[in-house]
Amino acid sequence: MKITSFRLYSVQPRWLFLAVETDEGITGWGEPVIEGRSYTVAAAVEELMGYLIGKDPRDINDHWQTMYRGGFYRGGPILMSAIAGIDQALWDIKGKLFNQPVYELLGGKLRDKMKTYSWVGGDDPAEETEQMRTLIKKGWDTFKLNGCGRLAIIDSHRAVDKVLDRVSTIREELGSSVDFGLDFHGRVSVSMAKVLLRELEPFKPLFVEEPVLAEQAEQYKTLSESTSIVLAAGERMYSRFEFKRVFEDGGLGIVQPDLSHAGGITECMKIASMAEAYDVALAPHCPLGPIALAACLAVDFVSYNAVLQEQSMGIHYNQGAEVLDYVNNKEDFAIVDGYIKPLPKPGLGVDVNEDFVKEMAEKGCDWKNPVWRHVDGSIAEW
Repeated sequence: MKITSFRLYSVQPRWLFLAVETDEGITGWGEPVIEGRSYTVAAAVEELMGYLIGKDPRDINDHWQTMYRGGFYRGGPILMSAIAGIDQALWDIKGKLFNQPVYELLGGKLRDKMKTYSWVGGDDPAEETEQMRTLIKKGWDTFKLNGCGRLAIIDSHRAVDKVLDRVSTIREELGSSVDFGLDFHGRVSVSMAKVLLRELEPFKPLFVEEPVLAEQAEQYKTLSESTSIVLAAGERMYSRFEFKRVFEDGGLGIVQPDLSHAGGITECMKIASMAEAYDVALAPHCPLGPIALAACLAVDFVSYNAVLQEQSMGIHYNQGAEVLDYVNNKEDFAIVDGYIKPLPKPGLGVDVNEDFVKEMAEKGCDWKNPVWRHVDGSIAEW
């Protein structure tokens, strides 16, 4: 069996799909993307696929190490995202070849269903309570929302109170019937994180995500020692070598590697195992498309410490297309009472609607995140 060719599709709302072809007629799909940098990642995929044309796709471990080590320079969001999508496609091929879901090739599932959560609010959050009410009627009880909008390195108590007012409204109106995580999105400085974490404790958020930027990861331990709130991070960490330092230092209760950013299934299985060794929970990051979600679920169903799965059905970023628009087997992605079952089809379990993918690729997609500025004109973290 040999890899013969590949195809890339940049599609709305902000995704990049990869199809890897073989001489036996099996196509594997992956989702290699950094949101807002899809064309840059596509260029990296084209370079890396040069290692694989003519090779046996079943040799996933060798291909991963060749892509990672073969070019001397390594790591970072672009190269690791390119590797991630290729890795997903190779696992998809292998599962289809053996007529088994990927989680069976990884040793078999250890849970019957996986807890997911739904996003509410937007980039500059508002009206989350009403959105939660609507989703509660559909069976959801766990949510995530952006914890704040733009925040200065040292900001006023008025800015802090604005955050607290929103969160207190959720608790006042919905009580303990819901759980929610708050995503600081790397918008918060170390100093302001200390303030916010202390003030948010009475409202019992399930976790706070990216309390500070990954560049300040040495602060996770200090922040965790100052609060009872579980801290989560990892979407902007791209290999086990970056996570290694965080595990050694401590501070995180949940790690959130992204299966389309952190080297794919092969690498994230290792990150998940490392996390388990340190008694840290796993909640893969995934505000992306159906292939990325399927890859996450493959890891979730074989990882003891997997606790939550992000998914982006209905998320505020999805302008122009939705997750299930790109799949034919929509019923396999049904979420009931906040849980999703293992995808039953071979490979990753996604029956890709290729006609729709090609139609959307003709339109193209060049999504960029907003650029925020503070009132003084200086750049703000988005």
